[in-house]
Amino acid sequence: MDTTAPIGVFDSGLGGISVVRQLRKDLPGERVLYFGDSANAPYGTKTPEQVRKLSFAIVDRFVRQGVKAVVIACNTATSASVNELRATYDIPIIGMEPALKVACDRGHGHRQRVIVAATPLTLREHKFAALMDRFKADHTIYREPCPQLVEIVESGRLDDHDLVMRTLHGYFDCYDLAAIDSVVLGCTHFVFYRGYFRELLPETAAIIDGNAGTVHHLKEVLAERRMLAPATAAGSVKLMNSSPDPRLMDLSRELLMRRQ
Repeated sequence: MDTTAPIGVFDSGLGGISVVRQLRKDLPGERVLYFGDSANAPYGTKTPEQVRKLSFAIVDRFVRQGVKAVVIACNTATSASVNELRATYDIPIIGMEPALKVACDRGHGHRQRVIVAATPLTLREHKFAALMDRFKADHTIYREPCPQLVEIVESGRLDDHDLVMRTLHGYFDCYDLAAIDSVVLGCTHFVFYRGYFRELLPETAAIIDGNAGTVHHLKEVLAERRMLAPATAAGSVKLMNSSPDPRLMDLSRELLMRRQ
């Protein structure tokens, strides 16, 4: 396959644009096709079967477009479908999972108190349960489903400071935040809230997401297969969405260029 073939990136909506931002930063020569499935958002409240069906339809589309790899820029879709997708397609399928290991490793052997903020489906799926089982004996891990944070991004209300802070307080005021070592942003939508989380949390608490690790893994996989774009290649991003609402494309472009 041509090394300048595009990389397909998809999410249940607009959150995966945060991954595209990281990809542009770390792999600027790559061509990216981004598909946001806003017409079917949110995935986090659907059944695993529904999410798998939607994921397969999107990857089928990418394959027809000649992508050399797919990044599932959605923790929920990864939990529900990554194994089945990898068994079906012969191109690399890169998934995501909450960066719980990164959060726990920060303690260098000392017990960590970690909140994992994610969608309801991500937190109740077997994939996350297996991840949590690796660390829960040595660390205190809290699961916090935050579905409204997805809806705020999708509705273009990310700049409504009062709404966002009221929503965050509704989810997190039940914790002694002064005793929390880190919050893991286990949904790509939540990366856009990093500044708000910094306002909410004490300076001692880390805010961790999996975007950089995901793109690093993609780079390693492409390099191993000799599929990285040449250093001289001109990268690009094409944004697509399943919703016919033109405001979503405007919002997609705004999020792509947004300063964090």
